[in-house]
Order: sequence, then structure tokens, then C-alpha cells
Amino acid sequence: MRIIKRASEFIGWILSFIFPASAPMLLRATVSHAYTGFFKRHFAAIGKDTVIAYRAGNLKGLDMISIGEHTRISADAQLTAWEKPGDKRPCVKIRIGNNCNLRNGIHITAVNGITIGDNLLTGTNVLITDNSHGQSNANDMLAAPEDRQVISKGEVVIGNNVWIGNNVCVMPGVHIGDGAIIGANSIVTKDIPSMCVAAGIPAKIIRNNQNQSI
Repeated sequence: MRIIKRASEFIGWILSFIFPASAPMLLRATVSHAYTGFFKRHFAAIGKDTVIAYRAGNLKGLDMISIGEHTRISADAQLTAWEKPGDKRPCVKIRIGNNCNLRNGIHITAVNGITIGDNLLTGTNVLITDNSHGQSNANDMLAAPEDRQVISKGEVVIGNNVWIGNNVCVMPGVHIGDGAIIGANSIVTKDIPSMCVAAGIPAKIIRNNQNQSI
């Protein structure tokens, strides 16, 4: 094994004299564009220059997911949309806007509806969900989580120009206004108005810029 590792490193060292340092990045970009093209026709819509990086962790219900233009979704993404009784097809459950940058490990899951505006920037390992596996009553808790009925307490709406830090969870029924900032490691259980900074578990407003003049 040690010989294989050293041989591999030696090959890489030789290649560094042939190709520029940007070659691995160009290779990843080429693979990601091909990966996006493979899945593109399965989505409800994907706008111009939008890329889903190779490779996603889980992609389900793509015909219920719409993504705007110039949006980048990094590796290990989970985008899952689920049908519920009474749905009329086609029924878009997840709408992602233009110029968004959703970083590694993003997890967006909807059974009701999630709408994301333009220019969203996230950190890594962010969860945005409108649903949960069952309720917290005794009957549901006696069943395996995957056997519980998926329920939703309401749609999630995220406005334009929002920044969400690393490891944030945005929970069902939450509305986040334009320009809001959500601090790392926060759990958002209630609405966050526009132009506010929120952080904590549960997230609370720590700065409100709504009334400041520009």
C-alpha cells in the first residue's frame, strides 16, 4: 500500500510539470457540468448556467424541483421533494431562485413547499425542511421513524439576499425576510424579519436593521 501511495504521488508530481495548477479544478467543473446535464431533463426546470456539483448525496422528486439561473449547488447535496395525498401533478414543491450558492452538504426537503429567493448564500451542512417524520406523541414514538407519516407544519419561505451560516437548521413553517443573516449553528423555529441578524438555539434576533437609513 505504501508503494502504491508513493507511486501515485510521484505520478501527480510529474503531471504538475505538464498541466497548470488549475487543472484539477477544471476537471471537477467539467465533470459537474456533465453531471448536471445528465439530471437536467428530470427537473421541473433548471435555468441557464446552473450547476449541480458531482456528486449529490440524494436527489428525489426532481420533477417537483425548480432551480433558477446562475445557481451553484455544491457536492453532497440532498434535494428531496415528496408527494402527499391530493397533490395535482405537476406540483413544484421546491423553488430555488437565481444566483444562489448552496454549499457542501446542503439538505433541502419538502412535502408542502419551500421557496428560496435570489442570491442565497449558505455555509456547509445546512438543513432547510418543511416536514418531519410523524409527531412527538407516544403512538408515533413507538414506531420506527421511517414508518411514521411525513407531516408538515407549513411552508418555508426564504427571501432575497439571505446569508445562512454553517450547520443551520431552518424548520417547518418559517419565513426569513430579505437580507437576513442567520448565524452558524442556529436552529430557526420562528419567522425572522427582513434586515435582521439572528442566532442561537432557538434563533433569536440579535440585531435589527429595519429602521436604519441607508
